[in-house]
Amino acid sequence: QVQLVESGGGLVQAGGSLRLSCVASGTIFSISAVGWYRQGPGKERESVANITSRGNTKYSDSVKGRFTISRDNAKNTVYLQMNSLKPEDTAAYYCNVRGSYFRPYDYWGQGTQVTVSS
Repeated sequence: QVQLVESGGGLVQAGGSLRLSCVASGTIFSISAVGWYRQGPGKERESVANITSRGNTKYSDSVKGRFTISRDNAKNTVYLQMNSLKPEDTAAYYCNVRGSYFRPYDYWGQGTQVTVSS
């Protein structure tokens, strides 16, 4: 079982920045794909950014050029640097770790709230 703990959320004005962190327990982090997802009020959960075990990244069109995902395998941590924040970025942000090691796995954190005021 992998535990994921997100931090770094908060209230920020439009145009500001935040950095989210997600620390994973266990030993599978370095071989896993990791992602950030978000769910805004009245909306479905959507993918924001993903990074593979090899460091390849992918972003949603809505955050491309503003957000950067990175990982530190030595610290079992994934980061999401969020710049030029907009009110529409307001959401609960969730960390996800997935992969396969003898069997598939898919773990979620409990989320951290990001609120962007206009």
